[in-house]
Amino acid sequence: MSQAQVRAATASDVAEITRIQRETWRLAYAEFLGEQALAALDAPETDQHWAAAVEHPGTTVLVAVEGEFTVGYCVAGQAPHDEVESAAGELPEDADRVGLIATLLVEPRWGRRGHGGRLIGYAARALREAGAERGIAWVAQSDAASLGFYKRAGWHPDGTVRTLDTGEKTIRELRLTGPLDLELTA
Repeated sequence: MSQAQVRAATASDVAEITRIQRETWRLAYAEFLGEQALAALDAPETDQHWAAAVEHPGTTVLVAVEGEFTVGYCVAGQAPHDEVESAAGELPEDADRVGLIATLLVEPRWGRRGHGGRLIGYAARALREAGAERGIAWVAQSDAASLGFYKRAGWHPDGTVRTLDTGEKTIRELRLTGPLDLELTA
């Protein structure tokens, strides 16, 4: 197996991040998202969105690399209050110490090789270094693979749900929460 690593994304990674999102969403999430949402990934604004995320202060964008190939990415940062509040709009006492894993994707053909674990491990470390004490992530209720991944990391649904409208379909997401003291693997 080639050398695998996780590193901070740079502007030169934007095209690969966009490609991974486009291909992974089309392969793994097409039935949940609908054609409109998938077609929007082809817009030039997608690259611009990722370039802005990579440069945004306070946001950690990581890429997983195996050999010469970029195989996945993760975006993490301080969780906005509206992501942390309860369904009743109340903030927990630790609201200012909660990190958000905004997205974590590994291209399916590179799955089951530890890339997701490395990405969440490095993201958790970055969140801890920024003062977070626990993390949250939103995962589609129908995404058994991602739910299983987070469960293995010790993250579980906290009872909060939301519904996203893609324009064609709706997606019910569960908010997961868990520890940030995760093992880093090579």
